[in-house]
Amino acid sequence: MTPKNLIIFMSDEHTRSVTGCYGHDFIHTPNLDRLAAGGTRFDAAYTTCPVCVPARASFATGRYVHEIGAWDNATAFDGRDTNWHAVLRGLGHQTVSIGKLHFRSPDDDNGFADEQIAMHIIDGKGDLLGLIRDEDTPKRGASWKMAKMAGPGESMYTRYDRDIAAAAQTWIYEQAPKYKDKPWVLFVSLVAPHFPLTAPSEHFYRYYNRDLAPPKLYDKRHEPIHPYIDTYRQIFAYDEHFANMDMVKRAQAGYLGLITFMDQQIGLIMAALEDVGLMDDTRVLYTSDHGDNMGSRGAWGKSVMYEEAAAVPLIIAGPDVPKGRAVKTPVTFNDIYPFIMDCVGAADGDSLPDDLSGRNLLDIADGAEADRFAFSEYHGMGSKTAAFLIRRGDYKLVHYADYPDQLFNLADDPEELVDLAETGGHEHVIQELMNDLNSVCDPVAVGRAARATQARMIDENGGKAAIIKRGDLGFSVPPGVTPMFD
Repeated sequence: MTPKNLIIFMSDEHTRSVTGCYGHDFIHTPNLDRLAAGGTRFDAAYTTCPVCVPARASFATGRYVHEIGAWDNATAFDGRDTNWHAVLRGLGHQTVSIGKLHFRSPDDDNGFADEQIAMHIIDGKGDLLGLIRDEDTPKRGASWKMAKMAGPGESMYTRYDRDIAAAAQTWIYEQAPKYKDKPWVLFVSLVAPHFPLTAPSEHFYRYYNRDLAPPKLYDKRHEPIHPYIDTYRQIFAYDEHFANMDMVKRAQAGYLGLITFMDQQIGLIMAALEDVGLMDDTRVLYTSDHGDNMGSRGAWGKSVMYEEAAAVPLIIAGPDVPKGRAVKTPVTFNDIYPFIMDCVGAADGDSLPDDLSGRNLLDIADGAEADRFAFSEYHGMGSKTAAFLIRRGDYKLVHYADYPDQLFNLADDPEELVDLAETGGHEHVIQELMNDLNSVCDPVAVGRAARATQARMIDENGGKAAIIKRGDLGFSVPPGVTPMFD
């Protein structure tokens, strides 16, 4: 592949299916759809962890979260693990980050040559409440924000995203043309559609003024479904604050509106790239750190292994990228690291470690490793047990350390309504997928390692009582905004 510049767009909490190019029947995402039409779309892409901080650490390093100990939203990337931004910077490439990083601190060397208006975890500590994952796990106090902040208007996040888009345009106009010796990488990380579900009015009413079906299985929200999701709904009791179906509709319209708002910001940045004449010299990658439950099963937020939260959109476009191609082979964030390096001409020699598990997305798009599996894991907030995901072919296994496993055939049952592990008759499939899981890690040992780190951090932060007293933020705040705990 000829070395070219690269823009990486990462959104936050964008469920893959809620994109026009992935088949949604009315979401307005013209800029993402245009990228997919002119490039390659991956239809079975997964986050390596369905929550922000571990997912972003994994994205930076090309490694699973258990390999780097990024267990939860309090164990953030601090620059010490090898990452693609630092490697490229060392090779003389201009690597620029604009927007949300969710690393530990701006005082760390996070690997970028230029880090602008970055949002990191609060106080270098993040979500300490998520460390408590036993019988003392408190109900999250800021859960009210999901329902009661949903509606039309501007939030700290939409204002922040506008600033991010403006800064990215400025960099493209003023800086990008200067770097001609080696390709540059621009990482633009937007917060939308992460809650609060406050969407600019023109985007909110696009969806609120139409009939919206209730969230999937919303009529089952008070019924037991599976111990893992039942526990999550009890701890993150978002749905308790939806007093009526109009509030639910406002949350749906807010989420959909934020996706269209996010797509609009990407369009502005792409227009700047075209305006300076760099389209033919630049590739583009779009993804999201994880998805969102969107009220399905009475759950909001992320942190579960259903497709709504664990599956992510992934699109690549630009010179040498196949146009109009849809790839069904499972991929994860680990496959993005080698693509980035190859994209800018840095995939040779020591710049690409031999022990990375990922494979270049372009090789996968061309048919390499067609019979492969995707792996994801979760050890954080809202869970009392470790969860692991394996996707191979049509089947997806979710293995829990302390609960019954779940198995879904996503070709026959894309909405995950029938748990084949519960109905029986698929023991051979479960065993094959467990063999895949065991080839990645020892799930028992990994679960124990996460618990050990979390126990140590609880002690280091004054114990459970002190952490609970600190309170629940609900979501991180942009730079310059004072956090308010509940």
